Amino acid sequence: MILNFGSINIDNVYQVSRFPEAGETISSKSYEKILGGKGINQSIAIQRAGGNVKHIGFIGDDEWILNQISSMDMKVDFISKCYGPTGHAIIFVDENGENQIIIHPGANNKFSKSQCFEILENFTSKDTWVVLQNEINLSVEIATKAKELGFKVCYSAAPFDSDHARKMLPHIDLLAMNETELKELQKSLGENVFNLDIDMILVTLGSQGAELHLGNSTIKQSSFVNKAVDTTGAGDTFLGSFLACHNNGYVTEKSLEYAAAASSIQITRIGAAKAIPTFDEVQEFINERKE
Repeated sequence: MILNFGSINIDNVYQVSRFPEAGETISSKSYEKILGGKGINQSIAIQRAGGNVKHIGFIGDDEWILNQISSMDMKVDFISKCYGPTGHAIIFVDENGENQIIIHPGANNKFSKSQCFEILENFTSKDTWVVLQNEINLSVEIATKAKELGFKVCYSAAPFDSDHARKMLPHIDLLAMNETELKELQKSLGENVFNLDIDMILVTLGSQGAELHLGNSTIKQSSFVNKAVDTTGAGDTFLGSFLACHNNGYVTEKSLEYAAAASSIQITRIGAAKAIPTFDEVQEFINERKE
C-alpha cells in the first residue's frame, strides 16, 4: 500500500515558441486546461505501474477536477473539498519541450493534522509507504507521525526549498531529486548528501537517465532516447513508477528500467497526468527495445 499525501492542481498549459523575457508579452500557440500537481501525477504513475495507492488531497468546490481524477481510474474517497480555489499552475512549454511553471497552492495548503493522523492510524504500517512533496502544508508533521507509526517515507524535494528539505531529511527512507535540486541541497547542507543516513537517494538526470544511491553503492539507469515534446511531470512519472515497482517486489534494476521507460514515453506527449503511460504500454515499449 502507498499513501500519497499530495497536491492536486489544475494545470493551465501554454505552448510557446520561447519563454518571455522580463517585462515582455508574447502570444501562445495553444492553451489547454488539464489535471496536474506533483502529488496526483505521482499517484497516477503509481497506479498505472500496478501499485496500490490512496491519494489524500484537497480541492476547492470543483467537480471538473474530480471527474478528471475518476476518469483515470483513481479513487477519490480520500479527496476532500474545502473553501477557496483548487491549487493551480501556469505552465509555459517551449519548442524543445522544456517548461517554466508558476504554482498557486490554493487548497493544497488545507491539510489538517487531525485528519492526516487519523488516516495514518487507520492503515497498517507494514510494507506501507507514505509519499510527500513540497506542494502541501504539514509534510514535516505527516512524515514525523508516519515514522513514529512505522511507515516508510518517500519525499520528493520539489519545488525545492532548502529549509523545508533540511527539516524532512531525518524522517525519510527515499529521497527523490533532480540534478538541480541535488546541487541546491548540497550547497544548503555544506556536506555530501550521499553521506546522509537515508536508505535510498534517487537522482533523475533528464536525458542522462537516473542514479539510485544505496549507501555505498550506486545503480545507474540510462534513459531511453526519445524526442521530448513536453517534460512536465517526467520526474513525477519516474518516481511514482519506480516506487510502485519497488513496493511490488521488483528487483531494483527492473524498477529503474520500468521507471525510465515510463518517463521516456511520457515526455513524448503533451501534459502531465494524462501523458503517463499504462503498464501495458511500458512493457510493450521495453520489449520492443530488447528485440
